[in-house]
Amino acid sequence: MFKYGIDRLNVDKTIQIARGELKAGLTAEAVSKVNACRAKVETMAKSNKAYYGINTGFGPLCDTQISPEETSKLQENLLITHAVGVGNPIGKELSKIMMICKVQALAQGFSGVRLEVIERILFFIENDLVPVVPEQGSVGASGDLAPLSHLFLPLLGEGEFWIGKDIVPAKEVLAKHGLKAIRLEAKEGLGLINGTQFILAHTIRGLYKMEYLLDLADVAGAMSLEGFQGSAAPFKPELHAIRPFKGNIKVAERMRMLLENSENLAGHIDCERVQDPYSLRCIPQVHGASRNAWYHLNELAEIEMNSVTDNPIVLSDTEAISGGNFHGQPLAMALDYCSIAASELGNIADRRCYLLLEGKFGLPRLLTASGGLNSGFMIPQYTTAALVTENKSLCFPPSADSVPTSLGQEDHVSMGSISGRKFNQILGNIEKIFAIELMYAAQALEFRSPNHFSDIMTENFKIIRSKVDKLEDDRVLKDDIYAMIDFVKTRAFIVK
Repeated sequence: MFKYGIDRLNVDKTIQIARGELKAGLTAEAVSKVNACRAKVETMAKSNKAYYGINTGFGPLCDTQISPEETSKLQENLLITHAVGVGNPIGKELSKIMMICKVQALAQGFSGVRLEVIERILFFIENDLVPVVPEQGSVGASGDLAPLSHLFLPLLGEGEFWIGKDIVPAKEVLAKHGLKAIRLEAKEGLGLINGTQFILAHTIRGLYKMEYLLDLADVAGAMSLEGFQGSAAPFKPELHAIRPFKGNIKVAERMRMLLENSENLAGHIDCERVQDPYSLRCIPQVHGASRNAWYHLNELAEIEMNSVTDNPIVLSDTEAISGGNFHGQPLAMALDYCSIAASELGNIADRRCYLLLEGKFGLPRLLTASGGLNSGFMIPQYTTAALVTENKSLCFPPSADSVPTSLGQEDHVSMGSISGRKFNQILGNIEKIFAIELMYAAQALEFRSPNHFSDIMTENFKIIRSKVDKLEDDRVLKDDIYAMIDFVKTRAFIVK
């Protein structure tokens, strides 16, 4: 069992907990830390000394002290007034990841939220009671205030849950499960809605998806190289040892593995061609740079998912620091960097698609033996071109922007929530681009028969041909493209 507040989360563990593949819960050690911190908050709440968010108002009202009698109302008002998100709801898995990451933060014993509240969130996770969270409205500092407010409104009997594909009022769902709404106490509203869990959930989801797509990029590149009958020489280890970027070395190693024992490539070693275009020759450098960006974001995300990011942070019996751990900039900037890295995977894949259409080195133009009457694979490359440009437009870095909020008290924000959303949009487009490249590459392999390819290329070719036939005469390609996209989304391809 994963122990909240004790063990360390990573991307895979978080996804496994969200999908019910890994059990997670609180241990006596975590419960002790939570209860000890809560006792400190209760003492502060009764004090005449001002403690931000515990016995004062919020934001520009931080200098207004609140009586103990008004504390509960203040905390509940916080969730109600901050639940101003708009747009389509985020996916259920993203909402669940947000709850998992929030429990991990609260269970470390620096937030002062009662055990009862944490246990109710765990009940939601374990019983697949997923709150409805709009995708827009967070500026990524003071935490993801709007999305986290929507996420935890159901604790109060407000907001909505997903029940299957239906959206149901929280009051109805709580009643069905015999649960009463929780009445928040001092500090708890702040502890729930301050934090970076919206940004973090999108980061985790994106990292999980991109890890597979990085591997698939190498597979697509290798299959295109087989179809183009290019050279494997640029992947020799000696070349990359003298420019030892971690990602480059990894990709070169993978390309050697993917192309191992290819008779097709060996058949033209002594031909007159000196070098291949960059989109083939520079696969380790381009795919490798994208891997380096993934490594960096993954490192930061692991730090963040094991951190405490609300405010104020309770450090001792008399000290509650109002700092800035909720600020999303550490993830926001890296998300923008990784968005560019992901976009480049699609950019180079589109160029490989174009190469296969040019009719060089034994391939027919447009990958059809009967061009003129047939357009062959001319038009799907228009789609990859459109997706590439859409991704480029999504690469504007939201972290470079800041719009002051809260009457200037919150005068610099990260906009990391937008960075996270755009990162995942780009990855969704990459899936479609790779689907088309792999369809092109499989068609190119048809013209290299009876040459034998590497074992892994042969297996992936068979996967493609299980649903997408060789193109002889023009036909509606929509179904073929969607079948290929489904292969990508379901991780059907062999990548290792």
